[in-house]
Amino acid sequence: MVEKILTVQNRAGIHARPAAIIAQTANRFESEVILQKDDATVNAKSIMGVIAMGAGYNTTMTLQVTGPDESEAASVIEELFNSKFEEE
Repeated sequence: MVEKILTVQNRAGIHARPAAIIAQTANRFESEVILQKDDATVNAKSIMGVIAMGAGYNTTMTLQVTGPDESEAASVIEELFNSKFEEE
């Protein structure tokens, strides 16, 4: 399992567009992709699950990826967060 701590860096937080980007990206991989925030744990392949987390600006989340392509999946998703979902 690969685990990374991610911070929401775009000012608008994770709304519909970033959630869709996260889910579409996670679905490209075979591995299980989980996002955790406080007590909430969601499958990152679910747009609604990601939106429901209500992650605003500067929210810290834990990414857990388990499976055959876990390293690549974790790196690609981490880059989405670091690029602010290309919104800024």
